[in-house]
Amino acid sequence: MTDATPEKLPPGPKGLPFLGNALAFQRDPLAFVRRLERGYGRVATAYLGKQPLVFFFRPEHVRYFLTEQQKNFTKANRGRNNLKRLLGDGLLTIDGDFHRQQRRLVQPAFHKRRVESYAGVMVQYTREMLDTWQPHAAIDIAQAMQQLTLRIIGETLFNVDLVGNSGEIGQAFTALIQGPGGPFRLQARLPFLRHNKKAEKSRAGKALLDKFVYDLIAQRRADGRDTGDVMSMLLEAQDEGNILSDKQVHDHVLTFVAAGHETAQNTLSWTFYLLSQNPAARQKLQAELHSVLGGRVPTMDDLPYLPYLDWVINEAWRVIPPAWVMSRQASEPFDLDGYHFPAGTVALLSQWVIHNLPDIWGDPQNFRPERWDPRQQEQKIPQGAFFPFGAGPRICIGMPFADMETHLLLATILQRYTPELVPGFPVVPLPRVTLRPKYGMKMKLEPTPVLVS
Repeated sequence: MTDATPEKLPPGPKGLPFLGNALAFQRDPLAFVRRLERGYGRVATAYLGKQPLVFFFRPEHVRYFLTEQQKNFTKANRGRNNLKRLLGDGLLTIDGDFHRQQRRLVQPAFHKRRVESYAGVMVQYTREMLDTWQPHAAIDIAQAMQQLTLRIIGETLFNVDLVGNSGEIGQAFTALIQGPGGPFRLQARLPFLRHNKKAEKSRAGKALLDKFVYDLIAQRRADGRDTGDVMSMLLEAQDEGNILSDKQVHDHVLTFVAAGHETAQNTLSWTFYLLSQNPAARQKLQAELHSVLGGRVPTMDDLPYLPYLDWVINEAWRVIPPAWVMSRQASEPFDLDGYHFPAGTVALLSQWVIHNLPDIWGDPQNFRPERWDPRQQEQKIPQGAFFPFGAGPRICIGMPFADMETHLLLATILQRYTPELVPGFPVVPLPRVTLRPKYGMKMKLEPTPVLVS
């Protein structure tokens, strides 16, 4: 921080009347935020209509908003309300004392020992999926990973096997996430644009998911048994002496299902893609898997002996992060980088940009897992330069779950199959809450060669 200049926001691109920069952002959000950083440096202001949104592009900014001064910043109203329409009052959308109280309530579900107890189910369901795959067949690996991770979430957190309807639920989530909305999208400014086929599919997806969750709640309340899972914990939890309402349980369940499979499915899809584009890294990874596992299924005890697997996943999260931008709103005025920002200022931090800053990463355009080798790091990666799951008190509660799941599933799949991108298939990141492959990920299932020790 330096001496502040009052009532003056950082510079940024000139916008259009009424819309500000919304049209340019909607055209290509990922390119827009990178142009902001390249054109204006550490901090830049863009406009949604007349509302300024201030982008901060340095690791020290991440530390400032998410850890050092986090008590002065809540989740930004606009983005939160968009999510709220999708998920209700779950951990992703609530704030303040209510968030802290609800997080304490559900924290036991993500205790280290409990999360590690899910490893067997994760590997078992992955092997069952692999048994249905045909060598040399071309499949949408993104869709396959969505159905697999949904089934894992259903079993581990809610004691329900979604094997028969994971496809339908997955399609509903896809319609919901890809529907209109988002802080820079024109639909947020022009309500009449919300009434189109995409919006209708989104509403239909939401209705299907709501029915599924409420039916599950009703079934479990009628059954009355404590099965030791997250659903039982929520049904027995008390909020100021009162049990949670069906609406409160629904919002938590929907949030866990959405966040719990979305991060993992995208991580797996993008990692398979990045490995197919970088065969040398893939060969190193498969050699490590062969050396440590020798063809058997991985367990939690194996993960410390698979460092290259860890580097590959970290590098995938750096290149194509699960969340590409996050927002905070100031409760009180603050001074930063020579500017005075009033209460209500909306600040945005972009993993998509910060994970790819050349002065920090050197060659960010290259997928290079070796950059995570502590023996080869010329200088330590600064805190705040890598935050795929956020940071501070609001760091994603499901991070240990997603981390273990992606390690175990990759180790299981890559021992049997080496997915190759179908030549000519278009790969385009779709920025919504997460970065999804816009057209899916069509890959050919090549059997993994047998390695000889």
